[in-house]
Amino acid sequence: MDRETVRPLPPALAVTGTRRLTTIGVYGFTAETFLEKLIGGGVGLLLDVRQRRGVRGPDYSWANSTRLQGALAAVDISYRHLKDLAPTTELRQLQYREDDRQGVGKRNRVALAPEYTARYTREILDPFDLDALVADLPEHSATALLCVERDPEACHRSLIARRLRTEHGLPVTDLTPDRSAAI
Repeated sequence: MDRETVRPLPPALAVTGTRRLTTIGVYGFTAETFLEKLIGGGVGLLLDVRQRRGVRGPDYSWANSTRLQGALAAVDISYRHLKDLAPTTELRQLQYREDDRQGVGKRNRVALAPEYTARYTREILDPFDLDALVADLPEHSATALLCVERDPEACHRSLIARRLRTEHGLPVTDLTPDRSAAI
């Protein structure tokens, strides 16, 4: 495993020896506001739970894997890709069909389809060894789960975060863009 630099929490957020979790999406942020939100949240490790680590369109090219990793390294935030927690293409297509049925786009979705939630939990989350993941999280900085959706409840990262909160006692904070500054 690569050597990781862990950013300590700001004093107001520090909880000595307690692992903390945040979630963050890409939509609604610029590269600068995204990094500011992570730094302000005391994030030292970002876990990318996207299947495909690219985002379409010029507004979000900063979130493509190589650029994102470079930007994170510049502010001493470590990066890991956890593809085993990413939804499969089949599951993503299931959610897209539900989005179409409801007449919403991925960027405007506010909730996951019940079938998607059930299948993601059964097929991806249940078999994953969260105990090992938690044991490997930094204790003196927050860890962020990253995907693309603005609203955490519209994304599988909320399912991961909920499981980590209920089964492992990790406090969870959702980092979202300021509405006035969102793109």
